Amino acid sequence: MRLLYLACIVLLVGCERAAINKFSDDQIVKIYDLQDRRATDSLLVYLRSSNATYRSEAALALASVQDSLASVELGTHLLEDPDVDVRHHAAFALGQTGGFQAVNALLPALQSEDHTVAREVLEALGKTITKNDLGALREFHATDSLLEEGLSWACYHLALRKLTDSLLTKRASEFLVPSHSYQTRLGAAHFFGRSSKIEGKSFEENLVAAATKDIRPEVRMAAASGIKHLPLAQAKELIQRIIASEPDYRVRANAVRAIQNFAFSEMNELALSALHDSIHAVSVAASEVIRNKAEGLSADRLKEEIEKTISHRAKANLWATLLKTNSSHGAVEEIIRLSSTADTYFKAALYSALGEARPPTDQKAMQFLSQQLLAEGQGKVLLTSAAAALTSLDARRTTRDSKNSLLNTYQQAIASGDAGVIGIVASALTNEALQYKKEITDLKFLYDAKAKLNLPKDIESLQPLEEAIAFLEGKDKPVAIKNPYNHPIDWKRVKTIPRNQLAQIKTANGLIVVRLFVEESPGSVANFISLAEQKYFDGKFFHRVVPNFVVQAGCNRGDGYGSEDYAIRSEFSRRRYTTGSMGMASAGKDTEGTQWFITHSPTPHLDGKYTIFAEVQSGMENVHRLEVGDQMVEVTLLPTSK
Repeated sequence: MRLLYLACIVLLVGCERAAINKFSDDQIVKIYDLQDRRATDSLLVYLRSSNATYRSEAALALASVQDSLASVELGTHLLEDPDVDVRHHAAFALGQTGGFQAVNALLPALQSEDHTVAREVLEALGKTITKNDLGALREFHATDSLLEEGLSWACYHLALRKLTDSLLTKRASEFLVPSHSYQTRLGAAHFFGRSSKIEGKSFEENLVAAATKDIRPEVRMAAASGIKHLPLAQAKELIQRIIASEPDYRVRANAVRAIQNFAFSEMNELALSALHDSIHAVSVAASEVIRNKAEGLSADRLKEEIEKTISHRAKANLWATLLKTNSSHGAVEEIIRLSSTADTYFKAALYSALGEARPPTDQKAMQFLSQQLLAEGQGKVLLTSAAAALTSLDARRTTRDSKNSLLNTYQQAIASGDAGVIGIVASALTNEALQYKKEITDLKFLYDAKAKLNLPKDIESLQPLEEAIAFLEGKDKPVAIKNPYNHPIDWKRVKTIPRNQLAQIKTANGLIVVRLFVEESPGSVANFISLAEQKYFDGKFFHRVVPNFVVQAGCNRGDGYGSEDYAIRSEFSRRRYTTGSMGMASAGKDTEGTQWFITHSPTPHLDGKYTIFAEVQSGMENVHRLEVGDQMVEVTLLPTSK
């Protein structure tokens, strides 16, 4: 009896190990490998399988491949497949793929008796439908909460595509009221937050209520972004109320950003008050608004605010604002003096501020930035900051010498071979107003720079470099750049990763624990784990922090231009970006590498465009505290529970 008991234990343990994740099934591995290789024809074979699981996985894989050649067959499965998961994934894949064939495949499925499917179809049509077919959504009558949710998100996607009208505005406004589900309200709030222009009236009351009274801060913050559509007096009162009493800093940050959509003379005191918010993210958001608007503030007032402001990023933005005024005497010299003792990221922000200098002080700023750009031993972060500021000054000059004095600096900077600098300077050369097309007769320095860059590592720099070469040679289009497929998924490693695998990110601000989604994004997860095990992330910096958007890390340069000599594929699922989602940064589809980000809140404009490979399980409060220049101590895997 004891031997039988032990045999059962061994059998159970063996089964548990075999089922560590779904990739114990070799056919599912094959489907994901075909997705990784973008092999449409072979995936269509699995879409015809008698096994519903394989059909479902193949349909989902086609959402990442995005090949219109699969649209007709996906449409057939959307209408006829007996398995609901296959129909869900087919609708999602069609929405991801787009094109007239996708729309034609989706429209008949609006009448699906299964409202979970119809809900997916509605959202997919929001991503793909053309103006000519818009009546199908305008006239759709949602009869339950699922269809309301689908229609709300369809309206949101139409807003992103600038295909809204007064009827859709009315629908979105109605979806803001508390009787609707969270997802329905969230989609509607983002409709107003992301719309560049709202057609129609009578939405104001519901929008104000959503921004101030909704029980979910995620809805309030999205609605707060929609304040830009309100009349001035109403917007001013609402922003003031939110700044004064809203407990969630993310709502305050979004309300502050809305200020830039109005005459700054009416809103400047609100922006200035937000500079001294207890949360640095709000202060930074306020300083960015002030920098963008730069209207009506005296030099003395700006200097006073600089002294009182704690955040270094906010200080740098205020210095930039001071340089944009007509009373900036001595500011360039003071910024240069401050930069001599500042830490790297504060110094980079001060360099950026110098990019706002106006005549006659811009010449001194140009001279200093040129020196920093060509200085030996300069760190990557400071090189690209100097290049960006210098090209900004260049673009703003109103008078030009017969021979552009910056051209020699640009040629030397490009000759240095630094990928980030090459990309930034190359972009400046394509500016028609700068007249470089007349001055540059020998493009050898650009071709020499191109020879120093390599795919996929330098794709972000090669793209603008090819554009510059095409522009200067008078060609209509630059050479198309596409990353080679050079980093297949390590399936042996993937099969060892538990579906509930946790990773711990230790930062100076505390611990962040994330759960990895190996079953949804096996290539991205295997890549992240491999880098973590190599200690790749240890000691690197969070180089990008956008208030109430993302924190980003993983760059080997520390400025966002860094990567390694490989790229992995984008892996898209129906998972949405929410608070604490962890995604792969990219320069376009299939360009991911070492950089990743964590979201502060729902960011639906990233859904289906950036791989989600993990989600914060604990330590979100530490994510919210991260600032540019904060360092990762180490990233480690945690033991998993049985």
